[in-house]
Amino acid sequence: MRYLRKFYNLEDSNSPEYMNRIKAVLQEKGHNQKWLAEKLGKSYNMVNSYAQNRRQPSVEDLYRIAKILGVEAKELLLENKDLK
Repeated sequence: MRYLRKFYNLEDSNSPEYMNRIKAVLQEKGHNQKWLAEKLGKSYNMVNSYAQNRRQPSVEDLYRIAKILGVEAKELLLENKDLK
């Protein structure tokens, strides 16, 4: 999460409303969080935390999620200007 906060220049801000598009991309691809949890080898609760932006995946997990979903890792991230 620290990497993502630095990437988005959010070091001094409170937690943003959202930082990733994992939930949206899952929906676009027709998959659910349980499916991703199984493919990723993580608990449903962990993947749900990622999808709800309560927790951000490590950079390594972000790339693994992108590979599983068949997208570029950057497609799972929002640019700073897109944060609400």
